[in-house]
Amino acid sequence: MAIETIHLSEKAKSQLLTLKRKTGIQHWNVLCRWAFCTSLAEESIPPEEDIPSDSSVEMSWKVFSGQYGDIYLALLRQRSINDNLKLSAKDELAYFRLHLHRGISYLTNNRNLTSISTLYSKI
Repeated sequence: MAIETIHLSEKAKSQLLTLKRKTGIQHWNVLCRWAFCTSLAEESIPPEEDIPSDSSVEMSWKVFSGQYGDIYLALLRQRSINDNLKLSAKDELAYFRLHLHRGISYLTNNRNLTSISTLYSKI
């Protein structure tokens, strides 16, 4: 597996704290799963950016994905194929981080997201 450890930016950490307050979801990994899937659902390719790993928040791939690690990785790889990207192992982690951070931003900036029920109603 190419992705072993996920490091979040300080901005993403702050946004996750906001999402925790809004939704009542206390676990970083659960919020990150929602964020990742939110970004994957967006048709556009996430913009290329240099995302710093400057926060104290990190998690292993196993913690992020739980028992569905193969599924999340397959979703990422299929999305890269759909976007006509050929990714190396290093590129795969960067692409994942772009989706994760974009999804965290989308969820945080969603003014309609005020509780866990409004998050759940997105599906």
